[in-house]
Order: sequence, then structure tokens, then C-alpha cells
Amino acid sequence: MSRRKFIKQSFLATGGLLLHAEMLKAFSGTELEGKINIGVIGCGDRGKGLMEIMKQLPGQFNIIAVCDVLDFRLTEAQKIESSPQLKLYKEYKQLLDNKSIQAVAIAVPLNMHYEIAAASLQAGKHVYLEKTMTYNIPQAENLVSLVKKYPSQTFQVGHQYRYTPLYFKVKEMIEKGYLGKVTQIDCRWDRNWNWKRPIPDPSLERKINWRMYREYSGGLPAELLSHQIDFINWAFATHPDEIFGTGGIDFYKDGRETYDNVQVMLRYKKEGMIGNFGATCGNARDGYLFKLKGTKGTISLLVNEGIYYPEAQQKKELQTVDGVTGATKITWNKDGGIPILTEPAKDGTWYALNDFYRSVFSMEQPTANVITGATTAVCVHLANHAIYNHTIENWNPAYNFS
Repeated sequence: MSRRKFIKQSFLATGGLLLHAEMLKAFSGTELEGKINIGVIGCGDRGKGLMEIMKQLPGQFNIIAVCDVLDFRLTEAQKIESSPQLKLYKEYKQLLDNKSIQAVAIAVPLNMHYEIAAASLQAGKHVYLEKTMTYNIPQAENLVSLVKKYPSQTFQVGHQYRYTPLYFKVKEMIEKGYLGKVTQIDCRWDRNWNWKRPIPDPSLERKINWRMYREYSGGLPAELLSHQIDFINWAFATHPDEIFGTGGIDFYKDGRETYDNVQVMLRYKKEGMIGNFGATCGNARDGYLFKLKGTKGTISLLVNEGIYYPEAQQKKELQTVDGVTGATKITWNKDGGIPILTEPAKDGTWYALNDFYRSVFSMEQPTANVITGATTAVCVHLANHAIYNHTIENWNPAYNFS
């Protein structure tokens, strides 16, 4: 490659952020046709978090209703949206009967995702459904079929990392070959915490700490690792062919059913990659780590920070091009890495809700849609099946949704 061509294509030499058409759409947060009247179903930590972000987008969303089975959560939601016109519901079907509501954001326990999403579509609402999309594979298959029956309604899944500038940039770097041939992916999402929420009454244990119980939850693979698994599906336009897993309740002997320590290995045969995805509730040292390793370089990611570490030959080429041309100076950190983005980013949900708003009016498919959501839901289900049953799970061609 000539130096001139290298500079022209290089994300480093330009010093700017090259955006995919997808990304440009995701950032088009300007007012299109006024506010969307939205109802929030599920007012736990995530539901309230969505409300907080919506309040940062005042020209886009008008929160007119909230729903939760627990009274204290409705009270907490009212502190975020204090309008006297706010409607409070304990039954989601009553919220869906409200004709003033155009869209819903669903943040309920995983086992209820399908039921409420299906009812919302049938009630004529646009849907923002938190990840993981469904509790099991049949629900994912059914939801794909159902969404196709309502082409004028937006259906978006809350894999918000698909929307952040950093992760778009990484996807672009992969496509442009800066990593070369990627063979290894190492991911962790660790914490030193029992993952439980305080309960005001012991009778509410399973309603509040539903993530601990297999009847309601996909555990750590669904709640945490699904983000990283989904990004790999998206960035490489792929899915795993084989899934291995193991885990256990290795520290918190407190009656929980979902594992507090898991490791999953995904084999992507077509790409020649192995993905290692792990999480523990017994150590917080690594926290969130995401590394993509290729023949030309490594990308090391945090939630909002990323460093590119070129391999020796690639680093030599970058230094030569920079020195000869006088292009924008490359900033190397003390470990020999290059920051991918230097501008501060907003929470990924901010970008995701911007795209949801845009998609409602443009009637274009959002980046995180029912097809991508179903693909990742299948990965999570197969991962859990491998973990709990000590099996090797294989991808079924029937899971190639379109």
C-alpha cells in the first residue's frame, strides 16, 4: 500500500471520526415530528434508568405512563417524571389499552419479555425491549415472525453498545483491516458483589431479585455477557457455530439458582475465531474487559474507552507514515497503544434512544432489531444450556433469521 493511500484510509492520520451510515442515523437526534408519547413497563433499576435518559431528550419523549407490580417502584418513578398527568398502572395490559401511548419501553424480568412485547405490538405500539430479547429460543422465533406482521411499528432491542461512537469505530477498524486476521476474543465482566437488591419484605425476594432464579432469568450470560456476544455478532456479521460452557454457585451460598461464576467459549468456524466470555461475582479487579486480538493489532476496550495496540510491523508502518508526511501526530500511551477516540461519550442508552426515536418516524429498521436480538438471544440460551448441562451446543441453520 502506498503511503498516500495509507494516509487517506487511516483513521489515525485523519484524526477525525469516520461514521458509518448506520452511525449517522443513530446520532440524528434532532426533532423530527414532535414528541413520542411513551409508557415505561417495569420501573426497577433499568426502567428508571431509561426514564432518566429520556428526560435528557426532552424534544423526543413524553413519558405519560409507568407500570410496575410494586407500589414503591411506581413511587420512585414518579420522582423522575413528576407530571401530575402521569398515569400509574400495576397491570401492563391496562397501560396498553391507553390509546394516547404510542410507544413502550419494556424493562421487566426476562421471562416476561416475550409476553409483554407481543402484546405491545398487537396493541399497535412501537417497542423498545431491553436485552436479552427473549428467555428462550422458541420465543425468539415467534417474536421474529410477529414483528414482520407489523412493518410500520418500530421494534428495537436494548443492546446499546451497537450505538456508541467507540464501538462503531471499532467495527469500522475491523472492516478496514487494522486488526488483520482476528483469532481471539477475550471478554470479562466481573464484580465483587452478591448482585442482590435490598428487599423491603421477604415475600418480595423473587420479584425483586429475579435475576437469581432460573424461572425468570438467564443469569450472568443474559444480563452481562450478552452485550459483548452481541457486539461480536454485529461487528463480524456472524454467529458462533459451537458453544461450550461451565459455571457454578462457587461463592454465594445464599439460595440463588443462577450461577455466580461462569465461563463460555464460542467457536466461530467461518471466521476462524474463538471467543472467551466470562463473569464472576467474586472478584472485581478486571471489571469490564473486552479484547480483540488480530495479526496486525489488538483492541482493548472498556465501556467508553478503547486503545489500539499495533503489532510490531504495523506499528513501524504507522510511525514511518506519520514521520514522513507530517500528518496529525499519533499519540502513543505508555504501553505503546493509540487511543481510539479522545472525545467523551454519552451513555450508550442515550444513543440507542436517539435511534429509537429516529426509527419511529423514518420507519427504518434500527441497528439493534428483532433479527439481531433473536440471534443474540439464541447465543445466550445455548450458552446457558451448555453451562447447566455440561454439553457442547451447535448452531442450527434454523436460527439464521432473516
